[in-house]
Amino acid sequence: MRYVYGITSALLAGGTALALVTQSPVGAQVAQNESSEIAKVLPRSGAPESFADLVEQLQPAVVNISTKQEVTLGVRLNPFAGTREPITQEQQGGGSGFLISADGYIVTNNHVISGGPRGEAVNEVTVTLTNRKEYKAKIIGRDAASDLALLKIDAGGLPFVKFADSSTARVGDWVVAIGNPLGLGSTVTAGIISAVQRNLGQGGAYDRYIQTDTAINRGNSGGPLFDLQGNVVGINNMLISPVGANIGVNFAIPADAAIPVINALRAGEPVQRGYLGIGIAPVDEDVAAALGLPKNRGEFVQRVEPDGAAAKAGLKRGDVVTKVNGKDVTPQQTLSYIVANTKPGTRIPLEVVRDGKTITLNAVVGTRPPEEQLAGANFDPEDEQAMPDDPKGSADTTIQSELGLAVQMLTPDIARSVGVDSDTKGLVIGAVSSNSDAGRKGLRRGDVILSANRAPVTSSEALAKVVTDAKKAGRDAVLLEILRRGGPSAFIAIRVKK
Repeated sequence: MRYVYGITSALLAGGTALALVTQSPVGAQVAQNESSEIAKVLPRSGAPESFADLVEQLQPAVVNISTKQEVTLGVRLNPFAGTREPITQEQQGGGSGFLISADGYIVTNNHVISGGPRGEAVNEVTVTLTNRKEYKAKIIGRDAASDLALLKIDAGGLPFVKFADSSTARVGDWVVAIGNPLGLGSTVTAGIISAVQRNLGQGGAYDRYIQTDTAINRGNSGGPLFDLQGNVVGINNMLISPVGANIGVNFAIPADAAIPVINALRAGEPVQRGYLGIGIAPVDEDVAAALGLPKNRGEFVQRVEPDGAAAKAGLKRGDVVTKVNGKDVTPQQTLSYIVANTKPGTRIPLEVVRDGKTITLNAVVGTRPPEEQLAGANFDPEDEQAMPDDPKGSADTTIQSELGLAVQMLTPDIARSVGVDSDTKGLVIGAVSSNSDAGRKGLRRGDVILSANRAPVTSSEALAKVVTDAKKAGRDAVLLEILRRGGPSAFIAIRVKK
């Protein structure tokens, strides 16, 4: 279960187009939540005196998911071989999921089956049914942006459930969660929907949740949230809590947002998300006052990507986008979310305020690039960054521990953001320890390392090898060639930690 302690907002518009497609039964088998079956256990209106019959019908389709992952904790010196070896440990995790077909397709959260510092897929996934049968599961696909994943077990004739049309969900509706919280198998909780389309301020395609007071805890992640018709209205995903445990403010991914992602994963297709290619900021009270606009209406364009959909439509820095495709842009209905859920290739009108005048531009929605590419495009050299607690791998651990640096590959987007030629090859510094020799000698975030001991370095592994070789040779420093915006490169000798 993901925990939210602070709320941030995303800058780039992106998302997934919605298409409501329910799963078809396999063969003649009937879904556990078929309306004719549910009608047998529910009164015609209102909540039942007991949820027992409903739960008995649905529980067999909910599964327990357990995972194993080998992670690297650091490196150690082998005194006999004189080499550094990774320190690894097997970590276990898990959560909940639910069957959506009789032939073994299972929906869960991506974070349930992810491990390691970079969110790699875990090494092993085991699914346990309510009858205690265990199966090794294959990861069919996963999507980090929506936090959804699809698994498959090799079995047939399984109980399964269908998705609801979550757009009809209303505040005050009863809902039932079934999952495996805190290691307690097949636990049932009930409550009501506290809010629909809840915006948590994170921006992007999926910042809309069903909020519920139904008790959700660690291990409920990926489990279903049922309506009283027995259909999956949401997928339990996170909670907001000052103590890391349920206080009745819990969130589920709406079925309508999940369905197109699951369908794409099942078909082996990439999840397409709409994208304009702009950096945006809300029109808060100060911006509104400066521009003479009403606050909390529209979003301010901070950056326009060259050759992107917005640039081709004529959008400029300093514009305020007030409507997208006829929909008002507000804190509850952000520009990111609207574009996110518009199919790439769709032509949409943008209502824009420029220099006090309202104009209309027409944009053809593009396709959102991979998240790694976007991370590079958003690299801000002025953004203060602490050293990461969990380096990405053994090479990163070596660089961090020996030089006091966190580095990443220099992409053309990052090169432009730090003010060097886009075809420059090297590593960009992401963070510097103030207690290191590098920190004392003035190295900072955004500096580019071109070479180490006169050898070009374009990967953390290459830099780590130079450091290791230097120590083997009895040297306690490495010579880094550093390039910084607005000047020629310079050689700086950095002491290696003893």
